[in-house]
Amino acid sequence: MTYAVTAFFATIAISLAAPDKAAVMAKEQAAWQAFKDKNADGFKKVVHADFRGVYDEGVSDMQKELDDMKKWDMKSFTISDYNIVSVGTDTVMSTYKVVVEGTYDGKDASGTFNAGSVWKMAKGGWQAIFHTNVKQAAAER
Repeated sequence: MTYAVTAFFATIAISLAAPDKAAVMAKEQAAWQAFKDKNADGFKKVVHADFRGVYDEGVSDMQKELDDMKKWDMKSFTISDYNIVSVGTDTVMSTYKVVVEGTYDGKDASGTFNAGSVWKMAKGGWQAIFHTNVKQAAAER
């Protein structure tokens, strides 16, 4: 009986400490979808106000993300190879690939990107506090 009770409480502790991969991925999808749809209010629901991003063109904050959102004409995005790593009870890092089809400021910006985000539990839900992505180099032939 003691072993059963110990196992029960250990399972509860692990389930509370370990974030749900599907839940965090759903938030990641929601952030991308809001960005694609140019839905600033939806984006702000899943991205923290003090957000920072690092990209090949520079460092970004929430206002720059919202300004860049207007310059994008994203036709589609597809996330794959999604993984998370817990770095505490309220913070996770995600890594994944995302295939984007679209233009930025009228120029083709399509490609496959290696991406990563840091998510923090805030205001009762997961919010992105950091994001980066780097376009994959073309394979050598």
